[in-house]
Amino acid sequence: MKDLQSFGWYAAKIAPKLPKEAFKPVPSRLWGGLVYLLIAIAGILVIGLLNNLHPWLGIGIAVILGTCFAGMGFLGHEILHGTVIRKPWLRDFLGAVAFWPLSVGPKLWRKWHNTTHHVHTQHDGKDPDAWPTLENLSHKPLLQKVYKLPMWMRSIVSFAFLSVSFTLHGLFMFKRFITEFKPSKRPSVWIQLLLPWAMWLGLLAWLGPVKWFFAVLLPLLIANAIVMSYISTNHRLNPMTDVNDPLANSLTVTVPKWIDVIHFNFSYHTEHHLFPGMSPKYYPLVKKHIKEMWPERYHEMPHWKALVALWKTPHVYFNQTQFVDPAPGNLYPSLGYGMNETETVEEKKRERKSVSRTSKSIH
Repeated sequence: MKDLQSFGWYAAKIAPKLPKEAFKPVPSRLWGGLVYLLIAIAGILVIGLLNNLHPWLGIGIAVILGTCFAGMGFLGHEILHGTVIRKPWLRDFLGAVAFWPLSVGPKLWRKWHNTTHHVHTQHDGKDPDAWPTLENLSHKPLLQKVYKLPMWMRSIVSFAFLSVSFTLHGLFMFKRFITEFKPSKRPSVWIQLLLPWAMWLGLLAWLGPVKWFFAVLLPLLIANAIVMSYISTNHRLNPMTDVNDPLANSLTVTVPKWIDVIHFNFSYHTEHHLFPGMSPKYYPLVKKHIKEMWPERYHEMPHWKALVALWKTPHVYFNQTQFVDPAPGNLYPSLGYGMNETETVEEKKRERKSVSRTSKSIH
């Protein structure tokens, strides 16, 4: 394992180079969220009030709605880090509104994402968003069966699964963390979970199943896919780390400028893990300093290329720096440890034997 540094170590060296306003909340970011909210409400109303909804019009509106839902989710992430509004009750209210389409409450999100994921990023057993290890796989019979399928088939299934992943993972996180809240706090966490679902079901009763498909279900599938296209590449091509080093365990993806605008700079993920309490408005400046100070440590990749790498990489860790395709025993390097580099035939043979022995010992 390469020498690792904590996120605080990096932040302490970059912070003096940044302007003071970079550490202040930016309420003007809410205007973008308001635009998304108004468009989403208008889109649902148009679908609901039209007597004869043409399928192609329904699909077009659904794409717009899905884009709005995803954009609201990106802003909700920003709001609940306190980079837009600092007043706790207003932060949580606005975060709840922004995350409403994705059906995640602010209390759960801060517990799951801010308190756990950010503190234990890519730490085996502690990060709730990390992929499983080969040892973890041995305790999950269903996943073992899935990993007996050819990798190309698994890639198709996993990419299709992105369209529901965020919503389902949110439900799993609710189950995991609800008992960690104080008894007096649990009712509000339950309410924050149930209210969005109650609204979706209420819309089903009003719209009927066909219009509901275009107004709610298809947009949610699209929003999940957009959000997860980032989340699945934020860390899951990187090694696991015992030290929370964002330059080792996080990936910044690059997208066209206009996409950064509509997605609130969510692509700057290494920068976000260095300064989670800073508005993403200033992340391009943070990136500039990182690349000047630690160019050899920094990981960035075009978004499309990261998705291609994700397609070609099995989703199980063999050790901290390598992924494994369990059935054939092929090993794949992570970012910073040879990803995109060609291994020799001899290395592959040795690794297959090693993986085969390990697999037998845990099955």
